[in-house]
Amino acid sequence: MSVKGTMSLRKRQRLGFAGRLPLADGTLTDIGFDDPATADVVLRLELDDSLVDDLDPVSLDLHLRSVALRRSRYFDALLSERWNHPSVIGSGIRHRLNLKVLPSAGGGRSRGPFDVHVAVIRLLHSLDFSAAIGSVSDALEMLPVAMELLFDDCVRACVRFLEAVPWTEEEEEEVLNLVPLLQQEECEDLIARISPIVSEEGDGNCTSEEMLHKLIASAIRSHPNVATVNVKAFVAKLLSDYSSRDCVRRALDQAFLKSMEMVKDHLGKYASLDFRLSWGNDEREAMQRLNLHSSMMNAKNLHWLVERMIELRVADTAVAGWSEQASLAADLQKTFRDDAWKNIAPGLPSLIIRSTFRLANAVASGNSLAPRQVRMNLVSCWLPVLNVCRDIVFPMPTGQKSIIQDLEEAFLRIISTLPLSDSQDLLKQCLSFSTRNIDDCPHLILAFKTWFRRANRTVTKE
Repeated sequence: MSVKGTMSLRKRQRLGFAGRLPLADGTLTDIGFDDPATADVVLRLELDDSLVDDLDPVSLDLHLRSVALRRSRYFDALLSERWNHPSVIGSGIRHRLNLKVLPSAGGGRSRGPFDVHVAVIRLLHSLDFSAAIGSVSDALEMLPVAMELLFDDCVRACVRFLEAVPWTEEEEEEVLNLVPLLQQEECEDLIARISPIVSEEGDGNCTSEEMLHKLIASAIRSHPNVATVNVKAFVAKLLSDYSSRDCVRRALDQAFLKSMEMVKDHLGKYASLDFRLSWGNDEREAMQRLNLHSSMMNAKNLHWLVERMIELRVADTAVAGWSEQASLAADLQKTFRDDAWKNIAPGLPSLIIRSTFRLANAVASGNSLAPRQVRMNLVSCWLPVLNVCRDIVFPMPTGQKSIIQDLEEAFLRIISTLPLSDSQDLLKQCLSFSTRNIDDCPHLILAFKTWFRRANRTVTKE
């Protein structure tokens, strides 16, 4: 398109220009936009061809009123300099101004090269921002022009619109690019929406990590129902897709340690002899039921957390912490030797064994690279619990391995990674793996064969 000189009235009408426009209060004004009959300023918009080669000269003349233009501090400064030397050009025109427009000022949204500038200059006359700014796209296009012209009312209107409506990811990137160009007081609300904030506790955690803590807590503390299953699946998906694995690890570590302490606390009270003797029969039974039930609920939470940590390969803290729970393991053995748990928390042994298996299997498979002492502690701590649970965890159908046998195999694989002296002591405690049937324990036979092969290996002296 090549337009030189003044645009014809027919062309202006096709673009939708009008002489009488509503003000913000809805009244009409005689301050005409692009109306030669009332204009005292001609503003020529010229495409800046200095940055583009082989670009034909393009311009657009607008007939405007100086009283409207003065709402822009940029035009106000230009007009103030010229008032001392007005030049009457004819038909009431006292001033001619030129404004260079960059070729990209159209915003790349199928607009003409001057459309955004025309829309902003029109607002100088109408102040009808609510009608002109109807989308995020409108605000993002007008805001740079309003800042260029120092049109403060338009800047505030664009920022107010952007702050109040949702954005696409692409639009958010544009907002991020514009924020540094705004005054601090103009964009405080935008900054609060898009910038991370360090927590008030001063612990260095950002709000996103705090949100992860709260989401995990909501997922594991909800009542067990279909909706809770969906919430847990949703939170698991968020954790899996989250960009910072360290942030996810810290959030899961904190939740795991808290749930583990809850299991220890309630089960410790249940297994405590002093606790049992300090209550009357009815009150003791009620408290025992509550402690055992709470232990099972927190064990469920623990199992879900272990699943997520292994899935995301961030289970190192859980493995190390689980390997140090000698007191919890002892309390579990006391509890499972008493038949009371069968009516109050029948799923507790299975939850404990499944969580232990998942952690032991993570170590055996290399998902979690645990130090030697941690590996040895994990087996020595939980092997007695496994032996107690062998007869009380429901078996799998014929021909399928039970979770007990899965855990036995995981322990034996870990034992194979230990020095011969350590593995010798632990293997002797695994003899109970053979009590079912000699044909059902090939894993135990293999473990002993491996140990004897290594023990009988001839050491070559140099």
